[in-house]
Amino acid sequence: MVMGEFTQETDLLVIGGGPGGYAAAFRAADLGMDVTMVEMDPRPGGVCLFRGCIPSKTLLYVTELMHDARRSSEMGLTFAEPKIDIDRLRAWKDTVIDKLANGLVELTRKRGVLFIQGKAVLEDSSHARVQNTGSSHIRFKHAIIATGSSTRAPDGVQFKPGGRIMDSTGALELADIPKRLLVVGGGFVGLETGSVYASLGSKTVLVEYNGRIMSGIDQDLTRPLLTRLEALFESIHLNTNVTSLVEDESGVNVTFSGEIEEKNQRFDRVLIAVGRVPNSEGIGLENTKVKLNERGFIIVDQQRRTTDEKIFAVGDVAGGAMLAHKSMHEGKVAAEVISGMPSAFDFQAIPAVVYTDPQIAVCGLSEEAARKRGRNVKVTRFPWSASGRAVSMGVGGMTKMIIDPDSQRVLGLGIVGRDAGEMISEGVMAIEMGALAEDLALSIHPHPTLSEAEEEAAEAFLGSSTHILPQKK
Repeated sequence: MVMGEFTQETDLLVIGGGPGGYAAAFRAADLGMDVTMVEMDPRPGGVCLFRGCIPSKTLLYVTELMHDARRSSEMGLTFAEPKIDIDRLRAWKDTVIDKLANGLVELTRKRGVLFIQGKAVLEDSSHARVQNTGSSHIRFKHAIIATGSSTRAPDGVQFKPGGRIMDSTGALELADIPKRLLVVGGGFVGLETGSVYASLGSKTVLVEYNGRIMSGIDQDLTRPLLTRLEALFESIHLNTNVTSLVEDESGVNVTFSGEIEEKNQRFDRVLIAVGRVPNSEGIGLENTKVKLNERGFIIVDQQRRTTDEKIFAVGDVAGGAMLAHKSMHEGKVAAEVISGMPSAFDFQAIPAVVYTDPQIAVCGLSEEAARKRGRNVKVTRFPWSASGRAVSMGVGGMTKMIIDPDSQRVLGLGIVGRDAGEMISEGVMAIEMGALAEDLALSIHPHPTLSEAEEEAAEAFLGSSTHILPQKK
């Protein structure tokens, strides 16, 4: 601290303005704390709002409309081939982002949260300096670190603004529609962003070093998506690695190894989507008692408290599933604990959604995880070919339920099909409440709806499903 320098005091310093950060700041303010939030961007929202969840889902919805327009001819309704105005599409995306970001700015103001744009670096367990803003000094009683994560770059690869080798941020800027695009990585980001570009006209090639896409999700749920992507993409290559990327002014020369015949290919652009790393460096943690694990994530307990009693951490930087909704709940927990409430992050079913077409949504225990643990479970499946609503919409899919055969408790739910993400919350609530299959089966669902499939999957366990034959015992 510089002699004579003004030091601002606050009850709570929140470092990072993404979903975990602003949720923590808002909850703390609602609980009566004096809150200061420091964020690098000029407005709260973080990667999710500006460079991730929201722009990607906005573009995915547009491509879903294009797909529906094309398949409507089967129903006797023919539209002209869509004309893509990339400038207006980009403007629509930016309008969505601005509307949500401005809403967060207004909520920040009305809650009395002091927002400072800049980079906060901890000096010790009670002080921080904010860089890039004329230098501000802050003394705090508690701090919550919510600095998020960044795209993992392969060795020797750098993501340059406007470069042809892109991370998700660069890809979602939608600079152009490349004639040929390589997507490296078969996870959430690779599949979603690759689907956008393929739908807009790019000949898209996807490579994944694993033997499957979306590892961690049961294969009977990912199989329908793989079938759809094989038709949408130029090609998909599993068990394949990228060994070399050489960028020039007009494209990228790529060398592959593994199960791909043509080892040397050229692309207009390359999207790297091979995971994320925590933003735990360069924020002064070495000046505190905060400890990191071997992967660089901040170590926290169920209350989101670090090994420094005054400092908490939430969201991607603290590890676990890198999901905005998880970060938000963690932020609220941390704020409540700091205020003295008996709060903890103790959840049984954190939902995850892949917003492709078809969507995949899962929560709770998966079938594959149950088998690996040697846990006895009963798995029921309701095919959407037996769903009146799905057939009327011309869409396919499946609802899958994981049930404990002894207690009859619902342990997990998986859905593949249209609007799966909108339906998974019923499964989340069932698991969190310890609901039995009978509870879902006896809850009357409206007909015809896609959500009926959850009722019928539960009924299948009881042997009373109306639209599929009972399983032989």
